[in-house]
Amino acid sequence: MFSEFLNTESSWKKLKNSTYPVAVYGTGNGADKVFAEFDRLGIVPQYVTASDSFARERTFHSYKVLPLSELEQKESKFTVALCFASAREDVIENIKSLSQRQRVVMPSVPVYGDEIFNKDYLKMYLAEINKAYKRLADEKSKEVFKNLIEFQITGDLNLMFGCETPKEEALSLLGLTDNENYLDLGAYRGDTVDEFVNFAGGYAEITAIEPDIRSFKKLCEHCENMQNITLLNAAVSDKCETLFFSGNKGRGASLNAKGKEIKAVTVDSLNKPFTYIKADTEGAEIQMLNGAVNTLKHKPKLNISAYHRSEDIFSLVNRIYEINPEYEIYIRHHRHISFWDTNLYCK
Repeated sequence: MFSEFLNTESSWKKLKNSTYPVAVYGTGNGADKVFAEFDRLGIVPQYVTASDSFARERTFHSYKVLPLSELEQKESKFTVALCFASAREDVIENIKSLSQRQRVVMPSVPVYGDEIFNKDYLKMYLAEINKAYKRLADEKSKEVFKNLIEFQITGDLNLMFGCETPKEEALSLLGLTDNENYLDLGAYRGDTVDEFVNFAGGYAEITAIEPDIRSFKKLCEHCENMQNITLLNAAVSDKCETLFFSGNKGRGASLNAKGKEIKAVTVDSLNKPFTYIKADTEGAEIQMLNGAVNTLKHKPKLNISAYHRSEDIFSLVNRIYEINPEYEIYIRHHRHISFWDTNLYCK
């Protein structure tokens, strides 16, 4: 099934062969990774642009950053290499509007790691991808999975927009009740604690873990009046050890050899009868699963982020199945530019 995408025009080929000037839209980490791949492939963009309110007087990779409106006055037609992610509704609508005026392509680069999901990558992991697809529990999951694989090859935003699911629909798959023993991994400042409690209508016990010290302090303040809740400032991995963590990036904080020391725990070491686990561990999801083998034998409901690394969309599916083949594994993509906010829901 997925081998057919080897014959489609890739996002990188579209950009390299564009008959219009290529404009890189975005100036963050994603754009840095796109520029690195451009250098490897010999793609030379003509412009770097940003939304008018973000352009300012600055340069990026030696290009002057042009406000988008100024670029559209300068060039009637150009090809956009979209290089940022956003869940803001106004930003998404602006990109949809831009797509009506210009050709917009979103080359796929991972949040973490260096492996680009291109045709060579697809060919290398084709067997694992097919295996994960067959292990999905419903047709919607298979549609989402297929769309997102194709998107990572082609950069066609319509593939993502065409498979969005409201988060409420996805959570409803799990059958959450007001008596869950909830483990929140990557609790940030308490937003997903709120999301769970509001959806389930209550809880029996909550354990919330957040490695970033600034976010953890906010989490403590947010949850100070809650009962039966344990808060831990720690990372989650496949073994209990001391790791290095780069914080002060909000949701982008992650394990990093240049960071500060932090205690890491495993899910199994917490030794609690969790009935629901949500994990958004910024690229450490596979390590989290490897440290939760005993816990997953009891089949707690799962909500696992599956978009940080190029392999996550298929490797996490396969690892969950390997640990406990009794799981029903669903995948849903929620409204977001890029395939961020793609999660596995398992019961």
